[in-house]
Amino acid sequence: MIINTASSTTAAALSGQPAQGRSPATPFGRGEGSPLPDAPEISVLARLGLRGGPMQSGGAASPVVAQAASGSAVAQAPLPVPHASRHWQLNESLVYLNHAQYGATPVRVLRAQAELRERMERDPTRFLKVDLEPLMDGVREKLGGLLGCSPADLGLMRNATYALCTILRNTPFKPGDEILVTDQEYPSLHNELERMQATQGVKVVKATIPFPIRSGQVVLDRLLALVTPRTKMVIVSHITSASAMIYPVASIVREMQERGIDVVVDGAHSPGQIHVDLGAIRPAYFVGSGHKWLSGPKGIGFFYCRPDRQHLFRPLALSGRAHKVRPNRSLFLRDYDYQGTDDYSALLSLPTAIDTMQSLLPGGWSALLRHNHELAMAGREIVANALGVEPPCPTGMLGSMVTLPLPEAPPHLRNRPTCYDDALQDALLERHRIVVPIWRLNAGDGALGLRVVRFSAQLYNTLEQYELLGRALKIELAREV
Repeated sequence: MIINTASSTTAAALSGQPAQGRSPATPFGRGEGSPLPDAPEISVLARLGLRGGPMQSGGAASPVVAQAASGSAVAQAPLPVPHASRHWQLNESLVYLNHAQYGATPVRVLRAQAELRERMERDPTRFLKVDLEPLMDGVREKLGGLLGCSPADLGLMRNATYALCTILRNTPFKPGDEILVTDQEYPSLHNELERMQATQGVKVVKATIPFPIRSGQVVLDRLLALVTPRTKMVIVSHITSASAMIYPVASIVREMQERGIDVVVDGAHSPGQIHVDLGAIRPAYFVGSGHKWLSGPKGIGFFYCRPDRQHLFRPLALSGRAHKVRPNRSLFLRDYDYQGTDDYSALLSLPTAIDTMQSLLPGGWSALLRHNHELAMAGREIVANALGVEPPCPTGMLGSMVTLPLPEAPPHLRNRPTCYDDALQDALLERHRIVVPIWRLNAGDGALGLRVVRFSAQLYNTLEQYELLGRALKIELAREV
């Protein structure tokens, strides 16, 4: 494998098998696990057949890695945890720094999903007619404990985009109503809002958020400056996707609700990356993903709907059971228990994913969040130094992923063929086996946008990988000149 170690705030080793059973009552409580034996350091660059690298000839560490090991510089980088990567099935030839985009599901969770599928296929009728409802209740209970909300207020579905569209469809907009967003929201939301402008006559108002940015207060101030008597709803990311910034959603929700405006918090990137307490934030709606930082299988979305908004809150499509009245179960739960014949195994595997991630470090979720944040900040220092750029936002606005600006390619190279969004991403993969997205902030409407790279920190990542990314970026950017 390309990495034999990952990092930990406490330098505690991972357990060979994740702890079984229910999670503690606290959302990010302590997990259990026995140490694994130490493993020797292995150079990422050496594995890729490149000269030099973080581990120099004779076994001496590079300056950056040596600084981290000695406890100096590199943003207090956490120490390695042996054998972290054994819990995932990632391609061993890759330097995978893109956990944020599609997640990566641990082996134990994939096995749990396979067992659920086998159970369904042994008796599909019983599984979908009898077993599914209590299993969905178990998912809500586990997720509600993590998010600090009542399980009865959670709807489960395939992804966060479906969840956002469900909220929009259930809101009675009138022509001229304004929906306030920032210009850094996820593209699927902007696409849906464009359709709503054309078909429903709503007006979409975008707050321009600077990047670089001084503080989260800038986000709040720019949103408040655009509120009018016609503002019907505010939709705002908890953590933005392309720019990786944590927005002050508690303050935004409080200020907007004082003005009688509902707030939708797009939390696709927040559960599993930062602590989430919906009981404290109290938005009208919150949407999230289970495949990203919670590391469940692909195809897990959910939303929180405040109880006073649930009475007429229906799915995008009504199932063949939607007409069946059951006085002992709310319509809201019945609607989202079953949305037609489907493979529900991804959703039903989410409790195993939450327990598995919690078990990876002795300190549970709290230790994992702290570890990933510290590793991301160390990686930011390494890559920013390699690029010669200043970090574009405060550390307090970052979780476990980082976005940095990149130099623009010359005009004749901007439209090179790419399998992704920028040919630089192809080059990083093909020549260096590095997986990171290269994107543009605020592109469109004739604007080129700011070219950026975003990278993530998860337990299977190491400082050596960020050194490799920094070097590879310098090489490939130099090729563009």
